[in-house]
Amino acid sequence: MALQEKKSFLNLPVKIILTSEGINFFIKHNKKLTRFKMADNMEEYGISLDTFSPQSIQRMILVNYISKLEISRSEFVSKRHEIMDLSKLVVFGILYKQLDDAVFKKVINSDLIKKWNRIKPNYIIDEKTKINDSYLESIITKDPQVITQVKQDILSTISESIKLDNDLLPEEKTIKFYIVDKYINNLRPFTWFILTKFKNSQEYYVLVSHIRELLKEYLEKSKIAEYLSLMIMELAINAENSNLQGYIKKNYKGTIDSKEVLHNIDLRNRILQEIDQLNECIYLSLQIGGKSGSIGTMNRLQITLFNRESEYRELKQSIETKKIIDLKEKSLTDFYKSIPEQQVNTELGLYYLSYLNEACDKVNVRFDSIVNQLRNSELTVITLKLGF
Repeated sequence: MALQEKKSFLNLPVKIILTSEGINFFIKHNKKLTRFKMADNMEEYGISLDTFSPQSIQRMILVNYISKLEISRSEFVSKRHEIMDLSKLVVFGILYKQLDDAVFKKVINSDLIKKWNRIKPNYIIDEKTKINDSYLESIITKDPQVITQVKQDILSTISESIKLDNDLLPEEKTIKFYIVDKYINNLRPFTWFILTKFKNSQEYYVLVSHIRELLKEYLEKSKIAEYLSLMIMELAINAENSNLQGYIKKNYKGTIDSKEVLHNIDLRNRILQEIDQLNECIYLSLQIGGKSGSIGTMNRLQITLFNRESEYRELKQSIETKKIIDLKEKSLTDFYKSIPEQQVNTELGLYYLSYLNEACDKVNVRFDSIVNQLRNSELTVITLKLGF
């Protein structure tokens, strides 16, 4: 598993659609927004970036500013690592946020808060309490040694189990340590304030134990990021090949062998340039949460992969108006089994799908895959849905 933030910047053109919170933040800070017409013909507000830092995108996910990311390309192979890194940082952003919420609920319902409310009845804390994170952060950073001690209390047994795991290679252990640190470092200031305030009390150790168990659970969920990124890339390459062959069939009418293009690099690049110029590209969309990215749906992720914008709109309308007679729908497994072997490595795709399914089942993450096709059309829309 590669570290999703090992690069300082990712060189990958992307449209970033903002939630209402994100729009308000950008307007408040006098940042110019662009009104995009997306591949599904919806108009959305956001920003476009050619190069970005993974940390900045992930931070925007953590504060619920991003609703969707969309990539449009004629080919994906040259940006393989960047696309995989982007998908992983999105998954990890969702997981960091979900763990932080879960820990916060444990803290709010803990004996520590009950103790606080008894000691300071005029300053009762519950889920509705408005918390000034900046102020709390200024308090806890005054004594970094205490923070370090609390981290050690939480991580001691987890770190030891990673060190003693003989099934892990040294690189895999390093990655696990990195992920654990990222989870811990993304807990909100309020959690650290309460833990440091009541450190070494009996209630403190009970809460630390609860946090440790949650952390173990989310460390297991982290495996999904790697498997999903591989699955997305495999599907993207398949879509690239399908789009390429469809373009040749439509525009060259037998004068070029579409199979040859898959193996002739020079010819392939020339055809891809033509596709770029005509904007007959493939679209990859990663939607976080519901359609509005609203709170309560943050833990959902939907990945959609499709080509030819105009036909996608027709397919979308067919789905919305339930014109099933014009529509073919199948599972991703059935879709893979129907693909000609010369077009894509079917065995590899099914391998990734099997691992992704298994990883999701183990950690109670809902995973669904649907493939929609227009009858009498080569257009295919693949949708992957995950509920963390």
